[in-house]
Amino acid sequence: MRRLLVLGAGTAGTMVVNKLRRRLARTDWRITVVEPSDTHHYQPGYLLLPFGGYRPEQVVRPTAPLIADGVELVRGEVGRVMADENRVSLSDGRNLPYDYLVIATGVTPRPDQTPGMLDGGHWRKEIFDFYTYDGALALAKALDRFEGGRLVVHITDLPIKCPVAPLEFAFLADAHLRRRGLRDRTDLVYATPLSGAFTKPIASARLGSMLDDRKIVVEPDFLVERVDGTKLVSYDEREIPFDLLVTVPLNMGADFVARSGLGDELNLVPVDRHTLLSRAHDNVFALGDANDIPTSKAGSVAHFAVDVFADNFVAYAAGRPMTGRFDGHANCFVESGDGKALLIDFNYDTEPLPGRYPLPGVGPFRLLTDAAVNHWGKLAFRWMYWNVLLPGRPLPLPAHMSMAGKQAPTDEK
Repeated sequence: MRRLLVLGAGTAGTMVVNKLRRRLARTDWRITVVEPSDTHHYQPGYLLLPFGGYRPEQVVRPTAPLIADGVELVRGEVGRVMADENRVSLSDGRNLPYDYLVIATGVTPRPDQTPGMLDGGHWRKEIFDFYTYDGALALAKALDRFEGGRLVVHITDLPIKCPVAPLEFAFLADAHLRRRGLRDRTDLVYATPLSGAFTKPIASARLGSMLDDRKIVVEPDFLVERVDGTKLVSYDEREIPFDLLVTVPLNMGADFVARSGLGDELNLVPVDRHTLLSRAHDNVFALGDANDIPTSKAGSVAHFAVDVFADNFVAYAAGRPMTGRFDGHANCFVESGDGKALLIDFNYDTEPLPGRYPLPGVGPFRLLTDAAVNHWGKLAFRWMYWNVLLPGRPLPLPAHMSMAGKQAPTDEK
């Protein structure tokens, strides 16, 4: 039998094994997924945990029931990939051979990579993250205790999972503080390594104006060098003091990627950005956040990319060329507070534009405009995630970005 080995049962890895189990004959293919955790987390829900938008049990489910029948689930930590030998060594000494390998182990926050961030006893006391389950729950308690002062939302460096999430946190914090009557007693600061609110000009202008409207001070081009007690210090020696720091630490891929010689300086696997095939090995792919493609590290990217990958893989394994080309398609709901959200939809070549999605003139979702319907769409996505995306069922949205319903810059009045 031919062997497909998938490392990681997060969003991308689970979708891959569930889709391909239907496509690859059980008499010919053995599909195995390696995952150390017995729980699967709905990571977009972390953002809402600190504000009571979700209960903890709504974002966590057991891993095993999410994996299709006929897929072998192996509990274990990856020690090293021996790509030249077509095998993976687990940390407990087991060896798993493969014919094709998919790396889908994502990225994780690494506060240890910023000097001082974990020093001095400030971590999870004055310094918090919300990109982890434990961090989001701890931050919820800190926000309940917060009575005013300087609250700083901070991004260490890019790329990060869901690059709009820090903006969402700033908007939601503003609304949360207003509801508690603390906004006038709080300075809100948004510190970013970017020159503006977002990476693309039109979206950056729109999101930047929303920060201005809420009197959230933007500290642009802020490249943190260290944390010194209760202040951030940049490489150009700017200082931002804080009473409560909500930080997005450096995001890095799995350490085994470095040990295996498969990654770049952030442990991301270099791949062809259209086929997701490794640039170094012709039977290794990297999907989801684990690769170095120049687009958002978001669940929507994993979903659209896996749709393209599944067709490509079936062809590739049969000796045919991969004709599908992933275009970097991503869309993200951006919570703006007070029961509203924006939606952005973009790809490698086209930045987020105003308009309607997915149907021109109808929507129902509004692009680059905050509206209640977008907020409800974000909340409804959790059901879609558990019941449609992870099981690998088809979603009636094209994997490739469409210009239908979008207003190109030349069309704007």
